[in-house]
Amino acid sequence: MATQNGNARQHQANGKIAEHELGLTLGGKNDPALKPNAEAKSADTLLNLIICAGGIYASFLTWGVLQERITTTNYGTSTNREVFQYPVVVNTVQSLFAASLGYLYLLFTRPTPASMPVIPSRKILGPLCLVAIISSVSSPIGYASLQHVDYITFILAKSCKLLPVMFLHVTLYGKRYPFYKYAVVALVTAGVAIFTLQSGGGKKKTTNSGNSIYGLVLLSINLLFDGLTNSTQDDIYAKFRGYTGKQMMVALNIMSTILTTLFLLLSPYIAQTGVGAMVGISTGKGAGELWDAIAFIQRHPAVGRDILMFGAAGALGQVFIFMTLSIFGSLVLVTVTVTRKMLTMILSVVYFGHALTAGQWVGVGLVFGGVGIEGYLTKVEKAQKAREKKKA
Repeated sequence: MATQNGNARQHQANGKIAEHELGLTLGGKNDPALKPNAEAKSADTLLNLIICAGGIYASFLTWGVLQERITTTNYGTSTNREVFQYPVVVNTVQSLFAASLGYLYLLFTRPTPASMPVIPSRKILGPLCLVAIISSVSSPIGYASLQHVDYITFILAKSCKLLPVMFLHVTLYGKRYPFYKYAVVALVTAGVAIFTLQSGGGKKKTTNSGNSIYGLVLLSINLLFDGLTNSTQDDIYAKFRGYTGKQMMVALNIMSTILTTLFLLLSPYIAQTGVGAMVGISTGKGAGELWDAIAFIQRHPAVGRDILMFGAAGALGQVFIFMTLSIFGSLVLVTVTVTRKMLTMILSVVYFGHALTAGQWVGVGLVFGGVGIEGYLTKVEKAQKAREKKKA
């Protein structure tokens, strides 16, 4: 979703950090924040680091717990399961929060009142709309996969953004990468494979193996769409040099809010068509996702509060990510983001009572080790290029 995936998600191929499990664009290579200056260096204090890192951890750990609780909790009985299965409603709330808070952040941080418009030209509208559409389709697919795979598998897979991003850059744009990136992809892929193959010993959802395979297929499609989103964003940054991640974040979330709201309003009519049956829209009482979701929340008010907190936590996390990026740079942000994902997974194990086998922990170590190595080597590579440029 063009809101968070984080994101919350992580990609540094072109100097950009992104949290695709949120679907939010965090920063681009055109961002002034990515260029260190004397002001930023003087602000590099322990207090700032505690505030920035603490804000990211608090926001996204809360966001992760709420995401798992919203998408996996049975609000009914053992014989009559009721799980909140209305991802477009969740995405709409999330993108609305992110657009609102992102716009306020943009207003307070832009150099002058007239600078950094959300949409600087008509030419950029087409590519932005494409990203918003892809993200709006991708996020519900990711949420749907959570009905068939556990949350830890979901988090682990979402840490492997480099694979689809590199695949699409190579196939669509003919880009080539240094050898270490291919090695990192192999390491991360091996980690995910080991984790998945060793999943039999852990606590699993009550689904059959066919559903588990279906969930992995949905998750793979979600990752592919995330990669397409990232690749298209890179293309936008290349063509529109003055455009920054903060502007894109606001623009994409506004567009996504409009798109998902239109879908929710039209879903009662879509539900009566073959397309509705294909995508699983209810044809029962109050046909359409919006009214079904409202009815669910009326029966179980707790999920409504969780959705609002989920949207607020994700949006607030973006502000702390930009603060970290502008004060400390991308390497610190990569470190905080990787450790945050590890903590999210550990919190899921503790809070929701998941059990991991020794083999699964090996897989986890390979994934986060690979992601951490990739972030470090990318920073070293950029520093080396900067030194060579100065010598020239």
